[in-house]
Amino acid sequence: MTRQPVGTLVRTWRERRHRSQLDVAVAADVSSRHLSFIETGRATPSRLMIARICEELDVPLRERNEVYLSAGYAPVHPERPLEDLGAARAAVDAVLSGHEPYPTAVVNVRWELLAANRAMRRFLDPLPDSLRKPKINMLRASLHPDGLAGQLRNYAHWRDHTVRRVRRQRERTADPELTALCEEIEGYPVPDGSDEDAAHGSAVGQPDSPDSDLLAPMVLDTPFGTLSLFYVLSVFGAPRDVTLDEIALETMFPADGHTREVLFALAEHDDRDPQHVDGAKRQSFGSASP
Repeated sequence: MTRQPVGTLVRTWRERRHRSQLDVAVAADVSSRHLSFIETGRATPSRLMIARICEELDVPLRERNEVYLSAGYAPVHPERPLEDLGAARAAVDAVLSGHEPYPTAVVNVRWELLAANRAMRRFLDPLPDSLRKPKINMLRASLHPDGLAGQLRNYAHWRDHTVRRVRRQRERTADPELTALCEEIEGYPVPDGSDEDAAHGSAVGQPDSPDSDLLAPMVLDTPFGTLSLFYVLSVFGAPRDVTLDEIALETMFPADGHTREVLFALAEHDDRDPQHVDGAKRQSFGSASP
């Protein structure tokens, strides 16, 4: 594998962040002349200098390792499996269990599912094998025609919102797989029956919701009625491990009282009593009719 020169990487990330040499040099406590020499290959940065520049440019840890390697140094940031992240993994487990009965998923930078709580698995259980291999991608799960797309009443709005998220993530990480994912999602058709009025931000089916002017939730038709959910995205502060730098916890909250009641009712009854809530035949969210 042929690596780009370290100066080329530094310049590429500086330009990606729309920063001038002078601006970065002042912030990283280096002369603009020396930074120019680094970018043109006339000087090799020290490990400390790489750390300063990458921190100032918010270079993801995976890409920082590439900068170190290009300069002839060993990579600094390890990449451990999620199961080996010690206290951080314990924090993930605490959020997953503590957020019940509301859905929570742990995803990596490409929105591949790494872990989920019981409430989230109810939404994912009906997915076909084609969307499970090699890993469940949460964006495909919600927007692919074979996923939850047919249940999304505000599909067009949610797809547009998702595409913007992918573009922002791609801009921050420069991950080439996100470009392909973004193009794929943009190519999905809008399912028949999707309520285009939801694109204006109203909670479909909940026009009198006092919070409808605060958040535009994901609105799903399910065997238990229309459910409305919004999400909060959480990341770890000051990570030093690549895996930890790339994961996020997406916690879902009910946007209305009916959704809250359904989620609590499902949590109170295990799969041996699937007919308790609204006469539904099962406890997954696999179709819009019981």
